[in-house]
Order: sequence, then C-alpha cells, then structure tokens
Amino acid sequence: MHSVYGRLLSRSIVNGLYNCSSSSSSSGRTAVANATNENVSTKSIPKLVSAVAGFPKSFKSGKVRKGQIGDDAWLVKNVDSADVLAVADGVGGWRDYGVDPSDFSLSLLRSIERITSISNPCNFRNPVDLLSAAFRELLHSKRPITGSSTACILILEHESNNLFTVNIGDSGFLVVRKGQVVHKSEEQQHYFNTPFQLALPPPGHHGSALSDSPQSASQSQFAVQDGDVILLATDGVFDNVPQPVLVAELSKLGGVKDQLCVQQTANSIALMARNLSFDGRYMSPFAQRARDYGIRAVGGKPDDITVLLATVAI
Repeated sequence: MHSVYGRLLSRSIVNGLYNCSSSSSSSGRTAVANATNENVSTKSIPKLVSAVAGFPKSFKSGKVRKGQIGDDAWLVKNVDSADVLAVADGVGGWRDYGVDPSDFSLSLLRSIERITSISNPCNFRNPVDLLSAAFRELLHSKRPITGSSTACILILEHESNNLFTVNIGDSGFLVVRKGQVVHKSEEQQHYFNTPFQLALPPPGHHGSALSDSPQSASQSQFAVQDGDVILLATDGVFDNVPQPVLVAELSKLGGVKDQLCVQQTANSIALMARNLSFDGRYMSPFAQRARDYGIRAVGGKPDDITVLLATVAI
C-alpha cells in the first residue's frame, strides 16, 4: 500500500512541475505615476504565486502533459495587465461515440491562451466575451472539433486588484481569506450529474446533445487582498473532498508567498481527492448529492483531478 501512495505522490509532483512559480518574474512590482504636484505615488501590482497538480482517472489511458490531465485541460498565463487561470473538463460520455473528450477542453483553453496573447488590450473585465470568442474559434476551426466541456476562468486584473470570473458547469473556485470562504462559484446543473456545458456535437447528434451558450455562464467580480488563497479545480476535486477539508488546507497558505509551499499544498489536495475518489466506503460529497435526488449511493467518484492553486501577493 505504501508503494502505491508513493507512486501517486510522485505522479502528482511530476504534474506539479507544470507550474508558474509566480505569474511574473518580478517579486516586488510597483507602478509609479507622477502626480500633478510632482509628488510620486506608488501602487503595488498584484501577482499570483501559483502551482498545478493532478491525476488522470486512468494512468493507463489518461494523457498527462502541459495543459492536460486526462480529459481535463488547464491554463496558467501572465500577460502585461493580468494573470489568467482556467480549467475545462471534457465530457467523458463522448468517448462512447468515438470522440476524444480531451480534444474539446484542450482546444478551448488553447484558444483562450491565443486570444489573450494577441488581443491588445484584451477586455479582461468581461470574461464571458473571452469564453465566447474562444468557443467561436472552435466552431469555425478548419479542423473539426467535437465534444463538450465545462469551463471556469479567473482573471486577476493588475490595475484594479479585481478578480473577474466566469463559470459554466461544475468546475469551480474557492477564495479563502483568513480561514474563511469569501467568494465561491456555484454549480450549474440541468439535473443531477448533468452540468451546463459548451458543446459542438458530432454529425447526427445535434438534436440530442446538451449545448449551452457561453452567455449562460455565471460571472462575478470582486477585489482581492494580499494573502488571499485561490483554488480553481475540476469537479474531480469538489465531488470527492468536502469543502471544510479544502478550506482547512487552503487556510494553511494564508499570506504564504513561497511557491514550494503552494506546490506542496496543491499536491496534497490532488492526492487526497485521488485517494477518496476510489474509496468505495466513503460518503463523498458526490454520493451525498446523489442521495438528495433519491439515488442510494456511497463511495467516491473516480474522475480526472486538476488543481490550480494560487496565493495573492500585493
């Protein structure tokens, strides 16, 4: 048993190597402006100290590479005026129709990465427009892209110290400040275990497949503070780890700006979610929700697991 846990942890750490030690190479960035009275005012610019960790549902068939863990996709990107974190979870049911579920989620986040690189300036204050533009790119792609995915995008705008968010489906985020949840996303579900999703169904399935518009995504905007801890994850985390447990882990990082510590906590959360997902006797959050719908269920929910973890440094 010990060797299994050791292998899992080592894989988590390997995945964690795809991290940004911070969203900028500068650890003490400031913006300086000359006031009309020739006094100089200095404003600290926020940055994210971030890490990535996770596991594919199946080590045998799940792909693991930069930006991808199984059918999940992830993005950590810094541009001049903002930091961008994003996850997308490809809907695995398409595999039964010969469609690779990871193609849609990975292509969606690659489009977001491209758009944020070439748009000057990109409208980070309205992330649903960013999500819509990326979805349109997939719709008009010369290479047919089919499948569907949930998505959650967080954008920290440097000028305002505000976090702008957009979420569609059941991936999501938590923001913890001084041990308390101050902001969180809410799941969007059509019915049990059927999240809202962006979709491009293959030929012959347009009438039967769920397909939600980017405009149906929920948005929020709020100011962040120095020391805030941000968790962005796919449902493989939230379906298996109770929120109080996540908050306890995140609270350990309040005010921490050491990237190694952030990485270790990301690894710990990913490993915890992985172990619980395969525990058949555990009353997981997913099993508890199933019982709310009259479904007698017990145990974790095996799934791809992706953790993006960051602390705010101002």
